[in-house]
Amino acid sequence: MQDSTALLNDPAALRDRFQQDGYVYLRGVLDREKVINLRGHYFGMFDDAYFASGTDRSAGIWSGSAPANALPHGVEGHPAHTLVRSPYFEDFAASPELANLAQILLGEDEVFQLPRQIVRHFNKGPLSSRAHTDFDYMDRGSASIITMWLPIGDCPPESGGLTYLEGSHTIEKSKLDVLKGKRTDRSGDLRPISHDLGWTQEQLGGRWLYADYKAGDVAIHSPHLVHASLDTQTDAMRMSVDLRFLPKSVEPDPRWLTKWAGNDGN
Repeated sequence: MQDSTALLNDPAALRDRFQQDGYVYLRGVLDREKVINLRGHYFGMFDDAYFASGTDRSAGIWSGSAPANALPHGVEGHPAHTLVRSPYFEDFAASPELANLAQILLGEDEVFQLPRQIVRHFNKGPLSSRAHTDFDYMDRGSASIITMWLPIGDCPPESGGLTYLEGSHTIEKSKLDVLKGKRTDRSGDLRPISHDLGWTQEQLGGRWLYADYKAGDVAIHSPHLVHASLDTQTDAMRMSVDLRFLPKSVEPDPRWLTKWAGNDGN
């Protein structure tokens, strides 16, 4: 990805870059210690059997097996479900650096963070997140929205970071829709484009862009940019947070006005 950190002191140029590329990648926006502490706080809610013996929880080193009777990710009783409803997480999500970026990129003095905030983590294995656009998951409201993807911990490409399909925010939606259902591991769900990133690239063109993310970095993208996650190939589990902002003056998708749950269907 193109690093836009140097534009942080030039709001107009940063906004132009976002509109041109459909994303901006910014290093060190958040305090690294604050991000690592969130990682440790979250993984501290899990059973010891989930982690490699003798490792620190903030490292999130997988033991190779899931604890017995582990709940599906994000359902009530799962640590991710609990975390997004906690004052600890609310304080993190309310970091003023993030709201300031949203104001710059949206060109608005007043912005609103959608209450449906998502926490994800992945063990070593394939298929973290399929190629998709965010707007296909929030198409009952305004398209004037931005997504902030926050790696909660260092996340090199081999740990399963976010990847963007270059220039895909300019592709007509009809050209994306015609691909849905043709090569999918999730039959019946026509929101994602495909689990096959190579095939998606062949059909749409462009390059898959990636970054060597560090704790404190932020990637921000348009709702129309095709993106996905790379496979997690490391013992260090990938953890991330999705936050979304829109102008306070526009109507949001009502499905995103309640707290996220892993089984809410949205």
